[in-house]
Amino acid sequence: MYIAAKLGAKPELLPVSTTNRVAYLQTRKADLVISTLGKNPEREQVIDFTMAYSPFFIAVFGPKTTVLKAPGDLAGKSIAVTRGSVDDAELTKVAPASTEMRRFEDNNTTISAFIAGQTQLVATSAQVAGAMMQKNPQMGTEFKFVLKDSPNFIGVGKGEDKLRSKVNEILAEARRNGDLDKLSVKWLGRPTGDLPQ
Repeated sequence: MYIAAKLGAKPELLPVSTTNRVAYLQTRKADLVISTLGKNPEREQVIDFTMAYSPFFIAVFGPKTTVLKAPGDLAGKSIAVTRGSVDDAELTKVAPASTEMRRFEDNNTTISAFIAGQTQLVATSAQVAGAMMQKNPQMGTEFKFVLKDSPNFIGVGKGEDKLRSKVNEILAEARRNGDLDKLSVKWLGRPTGDLPQ
């Protein structure tokens, strides 16, 4: 809504999944993807990115009763993760072969599986886990360890340089005037901190 207001446009919000949001940009079904989108080399080949607009990290979360301090501790454990996400890619890099990774199609299904006890652990973003822990305090879920520090960027279709430049101007001004920090505190509970350009 913030970006649309600054562009003088009426936003049309489209629900996307982790697996289809890049395709929405490629097929011009969406002009921007603002959906906890991390930048990686594979995505940079097919879409462009604005500067980062918010902090973000991916981690492993689980019950306080489960001792887990490092990737090696995942051996023999079951863990829910969203298929095709950065969470999935980072978990796959470090999980021992004996880890039972159960992949689900979107964050809601991933979290539901963990809450229902289908897995012992979950790999997801701090924001998704924070909302889950707030809604389900009885589970005693806590942060275990970081998989990746991955700030959020806005995705733009390849060749949409004018739109990307305009959004970057809006984000740069929002950094200068404090709006990004205010939005980050409101939605994430902490200011943006140091974000990449």
